[in-house]
Order: sequence, then C-alpha cells, then structure tokens
Amino acid sequence: MTRIVTAAVIAATPAAVWQVASNLAAQPDWMHDARAIRFVSAQTSGVGVVMDCDTRIGPIRLTDRMVVTQWVPGRAIAIRHQGLVSGTGLFTIEPERAGTRLTWSEDLRFPWWLGGPVAGAAARPVLAALWRRDLRRLRTLAENAAAPAQDARRGSTS
Repeated sequence: MTRIVTAAVIAATPAAVWQVASNLAAQPDWMHDARAIRFVSAQTSGVGVVMDCDTRIGPIRLTDRMVVTQWVPGRAIAIRHQGLVSGTGLFTIEPERAGTRLTWSEDLRFPWWLGGPVAGAAARPVLAALWRRDLRRLRTLAENAAAPAQDARRGSTS
C-alpha cells in the first residue's frame, strides 16, 4: 500500500473550502489528472455516491471508479477506489488561524502487473507533486469564492 498525504492552508472559511471540495462534479476544475466525472449513482453528494473518473497522468489513462464512504458536511469526505488502482482517499477540513487546512490523504494499491509496490513507490513523489498543484488550484477557487462574501461583509463595492 502506498500512502500519500498533502495539505494546504487556504485563506477562506471552512464553509468556502467545503463548497469547492464537496462539489464532486466540478473536481476536474481543480484536479489536473481528473478529465471527466460521470455519476453512476442517482445521487451526486453524500455517502453512497458512485462515480467514474476519467484520469490521465502522463501517458497513463484509466477510469477510476470511486464510492463515497464518508460524508461529514464541512469536515470530511472519504472515498474507496475500485478501479485499476484500488484503495482509499480522504479529504479533511479543519479551521486554522490563517483560514482552513485541507488535508488530502490516499492509500493506494497498484496491481502486480503494473509493478505493485514498486510502482507505488515510484508514483508517490509524482502523485504528491500533482496533488500539491491540485490543492493550489482548489485554494484559488475557494479564496476567489470567499472574496465577494468578505467584501460584502465589509460593505465595499467593486
């Protein structure tokens, strides 16, 4: 099993970060490797959502079937990967002095014929770098979404 953890501090409220992170259909807007999301289940949020994500990392293309296994509004989303690469993923959102900390962790298992644990070890730094970039993009979306609300509370106009 390959464990990858990355995090970002976002200058926005946990609610603003949740708004971006919990919009599963919009994940391709901030996840570079997610090309498209197709919901297999009728529901699009909450425990039990099933979705297929067309994923591309360099020359590797695959469809990642994901099932949402935990949904704590404003706090956490956990998924189980059921595709070629299996495992679990977790987003956690925690208030922090500078805004909000979003932590993204994944425990992934690569199939033996793709290199198994050796492929996982080789993929760890690549995926960590990609996901740090993804979190920078998510941070931009959350901070931009939060800015109009902050301006309105201050009574400023554009």
